[in-house]
Amino acid sequence: MAGLVGAAEQIASNICSKPPCDKQMLFSKFSCGGVADEQFPGVHTVGYLLTEGAMATGPSPTVRRRQLGMELRRLREAAHKSQQEAAEWLGVPATAISKMETGKQRVTQAYLKLLCQLYAVGSPHPEALERLRREADQRGWWASYGDTVPSWFASYVGMETAAAEVWTYESEFVPGLLQIPEYVAAVTAATNPAATPERIQRIVEVRAARQQRLTSEDNPLTLRAVVNEAALRREVGGPDVMRAQAHRLIEAAKLPNVTVQILPFAAGAHPAMLSAFTMLRFPEEPMNTVYVELDSAALYLEAPSEIERYAATFERLTNLAIDTAGTVNLLNQIGLRGRPL
Repeated sequence: MAGLVGAAEQIASNICSKPPCDKQMLFSKFSCGGVADEQFPGVHTVGYLLTEGAMATGPSPTVRRRQLGMELRRLREAAHKSQQEAAEWLGVPATAISKMETGKQRVTQAYLKLLCQLYAVGSPHPEALERLRREADQRGWWASYGDTVPSWFASYVGMETAAAEVWTYESEFVPGLLQIPEYVAAVTAATNPAATPERIQRIVEVRAARQQRLTSEDNPLTLRAVVNEAALRREVGGPDVMRAQAHRLIEAAKLPNVTVQILPFAAGAHPAMLSAFTMLRFPEEPMNTVYVELDSAALYLEAPSEIERYAATFERLTNLAIDTAGTVNLLNQIGLRGRPL
């Protein structure tokens, strides 16, 4: 067992290129308590207590899969083998090796054993890799919500759970990571009139679970959000809900890991008029994924040229947007149509 633990720690050291790195992240557990917000009559901002195995703040299977892929790539390069050679050894296309190494494709037990043979990986390293592989196969916390999280969105939730940093621009509504439950319910009812109260409640719970990453003591998500002023002027759920939502944004802006900026009407034409988008960066990696949500599907862009283009667009948006202090002042004005919060 000592040898296995040592091998697991070595894998963690290989994956984490810069100190400090939490080598126990695979075994971390987190908890979250709900807090009732009674500041606004008729509006109750509720937190949710998630059971073990449904934690949005702990490492997700997406993290495990990416870690396994990074380690397999390191072992392949150390063995001086190409992706083509590994693919021929497994009898799969070279693209499959690329997908395994980037965490986009499941690594089966048989494939892992064969790769360890090809890379001449000595014991107890293969056993530690197999443990990591099994953990990568576990269901994410979002799986417990069934079809409340559709497959095309589940991929994003997994990546968001694994991400270190998120940049997002929203034109029509407040970003999901910053929405209060009443706002979530109002948006859901408007966009899905057939949704039952039970389904709406489940969607509210999923959104609240995702938001835990922002206040995690151990591994808080860094969020940069630019929100179109139109999204805040639109009265979603009524004036009390919008007042509470504005207050939530003000409180979120106080977090050291969160930046909120409003893109004002006065900015005029801007580079993101065609669509909203979100960018994700994973630990120890550069910004590497763009997520564009459609009506009932999503685009995931990872080509370097696309990443560079969207990153430049986001930076231009932040330059056009009001700074944090100005954003807080405008949110105070928006709250209850000018009455101070």
